[in-house]
Amino acid sequence: MLRLIERKRNGESIAPDEWQALMTAYVAGRVVDYQMAALLMAAFLNGLDRREASALTDAMLASGASFGATSTGARRVDKHSTGGVGDKVSLVLAPLVSAVGIAVPMMSGRGLGHTGGTLDKLESVPGFRTDLSLVRAREQLDRIGCVLIGQTPEIAPADRKLYALRDATATVESIPLIAASIMSKKLAEDLHGLVLDIKRGSGAFLPDLPRGLELAELMVALGAEHGLPVVALMTAMDRPLGRACGNALEVEEAIHALTGDGPDDLVELTLALGVEMVLLAHPTTTRAEARALLTGALASGAAARKFQDVIEAQGGNPSVVDDPSVLPQAAECELFVAPRAGIVTRVEPHRIGRGVVELGGGRTRVDDPIDHSVGYIIGVRPGDRVEAGEPLATIFARDEPGVTAGRAALRAAIIVGEEADAVLPLISHRVTAAGVVSWGTELAGMVTQRGGGVGNR
Repeated sequence: MLRLIERKRNGESIAPDEWQALMTAYVAGRVVDYQMAALLMAAFLNGLDRREASALTDAMLASGASFGATSTGARRVDKHSTGGVGDKVSLVLAPLVSAVGIAVPMMSGRGLGHTGGTLDKLESVPGFRTDLSLVRAREQLDRIGCVLIGQTPEIAPADRKLYALRDATATVESIPLIAASIMSKKLAEDLHGLVLDIKRGSGAFLPDLPRGLELAELMVALGAEHGLPVVALMTAMDRPLGRACGNALEVEEAIHALTGDGPDDLVELTLALGVEMVLLAHPTTTRAEARALLTGALASGAAARKFQDVIEAQGGNPSVVDDPSVLPQAAECELFVAPRAGIVTRVEPHRIGRGVVELGGGRTRVDDPIDHSVGYIIGVRPGDRVEAGEPLATIFARDEPGVTAGRAALRAAIIVGEEADAVLPLISHRVTAAGVVSWGTELAGMVTQRGGGVGNR
């Protein structure tokens, strides 16, 4: 272990068989955390080359079990998001895509820092369990075509252990470590395709477009090396997605989207990602046909019924789809109004996400408790004209101090001025093994290849 640390400290590579032996020893407890922490920091500072990223992915994948082939013959596709504020897409997308006959084994995470987590949102539904065993998850996927879970102990245990250490050692934001972590879990799902939602903008984990594209291209390449087609969309996180920010509030908004009354940006992004999932499952389908399938499942109620099926199968109260008041309700509710007339220049997602945490709806440590009822409904977007005293948002808090904290967060997040800042397009690029394409020109096939050793750092 000491020699491996020295080599990575000096910018040298670790061979695939060494990564395999290292992960096996780490899971078995024969490598101690302080040595692994030193190796992680060396990798964070000096990077991993493409071969190392692939070897680490393989080693973490091999440390555990996999879903195995479906017994129904259904094509299996998943989606992963790098996370953001108000990003409840998974809650709509998984049942929607499953409703058109594609199996969706969606393995998600919890919120940490300013971003929310799909598991925390799902656990807003009374009784909903995300901690299913692999055996039970397989059975549910075969039976109803959709399962929404956290990483099971059987799936990539090396990644599970390594991620906790990365979080404790400030080494999370390494592109090859991120890519290997995500892909080891997704490959264990035995997928036919994977769609990535890579966020960019001030509220994103990787705010800058070049680093987001680097991550997307590396994950697409890792998928290709393992026979898994991967498509990534680069999407906006310079403002919250939708209106609701906070666990139960986001579940309610997801239900509205499933029943035909969701915010335009949430619905449009969900459909765009859903089309990519359908095309990966059924490559001969056209984009127009895929979109028609999905909009039909929304209009018919099939997607909402599928969400009810998933909720019931995982111990939750399915009546929440018909009556969202079943969700946890905040004790305090107060409007936040415009301090002056003018144009909404900015709605800062990072500050709103931190505000949810301050209300008790997020965590700064993995074991922090969550208040699922708190958060915000943001009623304005950049560019909206408002009058003094006009409601801009609603604060949902557990007590008066929470309302005060929520008000302070919104004062910093929602800025009213004379002219709106430019906003990012909802979707800016599509990344595949063929290259990177601007979203506006994608259907014309205008591919722009990027070079420069993507994935080396």
